[in-house]
Amino acid sequence: MGLFSAMTASVSGMAAQASHLSTVSENISNSSTTGYKQASTHFQDIVDSIGTSGDYNAGGVSTLVRYNISEQGSLASTTSATDLAIQGNGFFLVSNANGAIYLTRAGSFTKDSSGNLVNTAGYTLMGYSLAPGAGGVTNSLAGLQPITVNAAALIATPSTAGTFTANVNSNSTAVVGAPSTSNYTEKSSIVAYDYLGNAVTLDTYFSKTGTNTWQVEVYDSSAPAVPLTSQTLTFDPTTGQLAPPSPPALSLAIPGGTTASLDISSMTQLASAFTVTTATMDGNAPSQVQSVSISQDGTLSYVYANGKEVPAYKIALGNVISPDNLTNLPGDAFQVNSASGSLTIGTAGTGGLGDVKSFRLESSTVDLATQLTDMIVAQRGYEANTKVFQTGSELLSQLNNMLK
Repeated sequence: MGLFSAMTASVSGMAAQASHLSTVSENISNSSTTGYKQASTHFQDIVDSIGTSGDYNAGGVSTLVRYNISEQGSLASTTSATDLAIQGNGFFLVSNANGAIYLTRAGSFTKDSSGNLVNTAGYTLMGYSLAPGAGGVTNSLAGLQPITVNAAALIATPSTAGTFTANVNSNSTAVVGAPSTSNYTEKSSIVAYDYLGNAVTLDTYFSKTGTNTWQVEVYDSSAPAVPLTSQTLTFDPTTGQLAPPSPPALSLAIPGGTTASLDISSMTQLASAFTVTTATMDGNAPSQVQSVSISQDGTLSYVYANGKEVPAYKIALGNVISPDNLTNLPGDAFQVNSASGSLTIGTAGTGGLGDVKSFRLESSTVDLATQLTDMIVAQRGYEANTKVFQTGSELLSQLNNMLK
């Protein structure tokens, strides 16, 4: 009869409001949790039946809890380079102790005892090694490995190659007499390294000797008596480009090191001031890893004490067609399922994936003001359902008394 259905419906209403209050409680308790996505309780009626005589049987209500996983939380600044957030779409790929791959936006990563980057829930950040022969970025599960910040020291490496690109002024006046370290038109310097990793400063002198011709001489700054090389450069009078018989590169016997090739093929002679755009040599001094840097495309580089940065990993990101249907797991992680769609893997800034932000953490998406309002609504709803149950119980008592 309708009286019994009213009471059972009120019981389901109390259970639904209790579920609503539990959701509010979870949200409020996680209002400061990095990467947490606000949960919401959705109500749906349970239709029972309407009798042929017009009697109505209340069906009650059921609830469904959903997480707004696709909502972007605000980004808060931190002091750690390994605190990471995603500005835009996508998730970090992380693994648990058993190697299962999950998704997360909780990017508070620190180094564990093995040197791997793990977040506060213990999930390990995954990516692709950029080391020679490692396979590189595959945009798939193949090749994924834990990202570690335990790098070996940088050993001394002698310089073997370099690039020097500059413009010499076509309007410069030719030098009078033989070019030398005291008789030249322009000068620049470049640093190379010997076998022990000692820095060797190479002073490069450019002396205009005639129309469209220059003399280039490179000296060891600590022993400038004899040039390491001396070559004549000829420039095309129409294009200003380096022209034959000019050498495309200079061969330099680095003191204490090996013979290096310095590419000068892109040098020009134009009617503008002397400008050096590139002056680099490979090689390095021995150095220890001092820190790491992470660019917005997800490249993690080791930063050595000498300032050299070596790309080591590319952080992998993933996404699904329907993020809000992902399975929610403990530790603010998510698992792919049939409702969410299959996992697509890529890197930051590609395929619709967002940028990686270092020194940032994504805040919880919980709105405390809304949750406090919902708490009052749940309380009032629960109280109203208890009143319905109490009224139904009283009516049943009256009916029972009538039958006595």
